[in-house]
Amino acid sequence: QVQLVESGGGLVQAGGSLRLSCAASGRTFSSYAIGWFRQAPGKEREFVVAITPSGGSTNYANSVKDRFTIARDNAKNTVYLQMNSLKPEDTAVYYCAARFGVALSSSAHAMDYWGKGTLVTVSS
Repeated sequence: QVQLVESGGGLVQAGGSLRLSCAASGRTFSSYAIGWFRQAPGKEREFVVAITPSGGSTNYANSVKDRFTIARDNAKNTVYLQMNSLKPEDTAVYYCAARFGVALSSSAHAMDYWGKGTLVTVSS
């Protein structure tokens, strides 16, 4: 069992930055790939980025590549999402999710555990 808690959301102006954190419980955190997804009002949940259990590989959605950076600290059971050059279209609830194993997936259906999300609002 893995419990995930996101934090760091808030209101920021376009062009600004935020860093989200995903804190996990459980001793096997380092066995899970972690993904960030987001859901804007009236839209489906979409993939943002994922990182392998070791942190050695990542996969970014084209819409956030070169603006967002994912990293993890397995000693702290935490994954971070640094978001720079934010745009109004980045406004959404951001969720972190865990998937057991080394494979990266951009599918929400492949994830085993989910956090409750943190709201990011980017004003124009």
